[in-house]
Amino acid sequence: MTNQYDVIVVGGGHNGLVCATYLARDGRKVLVLEAENHFGGAAKTREIAPGFKISAGAHLLTMLNPEVRKDMRLDEHGLKFAAKDLKTIALAEDGEHISIHGDAISGGDITAKDQAAMKDFHKTMLRFSKLLASAFRNRPPKLVEGDWHDRINLLKLGLGMRMLGREDMRELMRVGLINVYDVLHERFDSELLKGALSLDGLLGSHMAPRSPNTVLGYLYRRLGDLWGYRGPSLPEGGMGAVGLAMANSAKSMGVELRSNSAVVSINTESGRTTGVTLQGGEVLEAGIVISNADPKNTFQKLVGIRNIETDFSRRVENIRMQGNVAKLHLALDGLPEFVGVSASDIGQRLVIAPDMDYVERAFNPSKYGELCEAPILEIIIPSVHDTSLAPDGKHVLSAVVQYAPYSLKAGWENEKDRFKAIVIDLLEQYSPGIKAKIITSELLSPLDVEREFYMTGGHWHHGEISFDQILMMRGAYGSNQYATPIDGLYLCGAGAHPGGNVMGLAGRNAAKEVMKRGAAA
Repeated sequence: MTNQYDVIVVGGGHNGLVCATYLARDGRKVLVLEAENHFGGAAKTREIAPGFKISAGAHLLTMLNPEVRKDMRLDEHGLKFAAKDLKTIALAEDGEHISIHGDAISGGDITAKDQAAMKDFHKTMLRFSKLLASAFRNRPPKLVEGDWHDRINLLKLGLGMRMLGREDMRELMRVGLINVYDVLHERFDSELLKGALSLDGLLGSHMAPRSPNTVLGYLYRRLGDLWGYRGPSLPEGGMGAVGLAMANSAKSMGVELRSNSAVVSINTESGRTTGVTLQGGEVLEAGIVISNADPKNTFQKLVGIRNIETDFSRRVENIRMQGNVAKLHLALDGLPEFVGVSASDIGQRLVIAPDMDYVERAFNPSKYGELCEAPILEIIIPSVHDTSLAPDGKHVLSAVVQYAPYSLKAGWENEKDRFKAIVIDLLEQYSPGIKAKIITSELLSPLDVEREFYMTGGHWHHGEISFDQILMMRGAYGSNQYATPIDGLYLCGAGAHPGGNVMGLAGRNAAKEVMKRGAAA
């Protein structure tokens, strides 16, 4: 082993592994340093009880970019699926549920009018999402420096808008500036349908249906539809299988992977990075350091405020990244039954979001640092499809819980058990008898998410997905084309363009930017 490398990647989450793989394939000597004993970041599988395994962070694969998957040969490196294209079942208290699958909806109070409206709505949203997909494949263009690559990318974006046609372009400008509440309310009659669809515009965010940017959030999530996901997928072995396949791919390209190697500082000298220092004092040198950590962790903790200029420090501080999501994990002594849900649908994506006003009310307490008494849930029972996750006859349940404020006034150490009881009581309403089946339960608060996955504020996406925090505004101004004000230091995580979810494009694009600049060749 040596302490000198061309590139050191700080953080072995999925974007860090993607970035490292592309750079190693280009001939660079690359080291990935991971603080934990596994690679993949929030794409992590672990036990909550002997024999019961859960996806601790992300629990569904919805947006893995197909180019990344192909370039890294993830299927050859062990990525398999227990289930693909799951339906969304919007749960109703009376059991009259609604099924959503792409542009097809049925059940409950769905009318022929809503069915026709859904097909038109889905088609329109995909046309708009194509603009994002095109922009996300490249580095975000700057507007003022006149780089010809940026000019071409801006031209492509403008041409894509032009090709929408006058009517669709006008509609995009209109809906993009309002909110998902108004957009859904003017198109659909079913309250249950609107509640479930609104969730796709705000899942993982500090927003509600009436918040600005929720249409953007909906379009962002629809990228998965463009990339071949008609619905969420479940990797065999849980989401940790994604991280494992990526780590295997990176190793096959010659990347050196070191786990249990926490970086305590990114070292700089005269405005340029020189390498990193590990916990314990080991110093590793590299001409290029790429951080997969979020921007606040990168600059405020690893680089240090004293090593960056004041204006840039303020811009980093002002990045909005307050987490508002908890995660519930249950080990169950048997398969739960949900009223009105058939045996064939019990393994689908189940959503508790009865209507948009319910969702809006659920958000309100978190604005004041208080607990929600009637939260929103996205529920999966992955062991229905993947028997390796639980002992025979047993099951695991995972639920994303929206809303749970990071800055809880009463403190999570005082309120976590009470909030867990609130969530389990809500499950019991829809699945009578589930309480009696619980062997082990675990609730991860946003504070727990921050600690386990090193995400400032416990925010899934390393910052809100909003019009002022995407494209050339992603991250802080001065670090929005992956390079930063410190020579040789780059960002490759979800806090960089194009953002969060297990997508891989931030890592891929960052690697291409390093290669474009010819750094450390």
